[in-house]
Amino acid sequence: MIFVETRLAGAYTVDIDRREDNRGYFARVFCGEEFSARGLDLTIAQASLSFNAKRGTLRGLHFQYPPAAETKFVRCVNGAVFDVIVDLRPESPTYLGHLSVHLSAENGRGLYIPKRFAHGFVTLEENTELSYLIGASHTPNAEGGIRYDDRMLGVEWPLPVHVISERDTAWKPIAEIEHQLKSRMSIDEVACG
Repeated sequence: MIFVETRLAGAYTVDIDRREDNRGYFARVFCGEEFSARGLDLTIAQASLSFNAKRGTLRGLHFQYPPAAETKFVRCVNGAVFDVIVDLRPESPTYLGHLSVHLSAENGRGLYIPKRFAHGFVTLEENTELSYLIGASHTPNAEGGIRYDDRMLGVEWPLPVHVISERDTAWKPIAEIEHQLKSRMSIDEVACG
């Protein structure tokens, strides 16, 4: 596995190291020891799949507040997505910075997302499926989200959104929730949780 730290501290792209021959290829897509060797916490509490029938389906930007904050390792296993993460750690030098990564079944790339990051994606192809390895169980009362089209973030989505849930259109812009966001995502809150 080939780990490359992104410009958002603690977030990594993880490419597969394909061993090819006349049959095709074999590649490791997850190894707990390789994550641990880099100081990356990914105790797997839950594994999930996200299937999306239509191109232009947007999910996000989602997160869980501490103490239920999640690490995630996502990989596109069918189709392709434009994947976005946002650093919500108030103490981070990249606070409110975002990063986009092209994940596809073809490139095999994964994305390691630290705790206290928001995550979302838009599908670039029909019948796109993502695999998630998640470091905490889903906790409904710890759910949070920010609007995908928040001007403060300035994410440049590559195509119009055709399918989105009512919940994802109801998230508030950061300007309206930043005080709460900073308070609930602070290191002090994490230590107390």
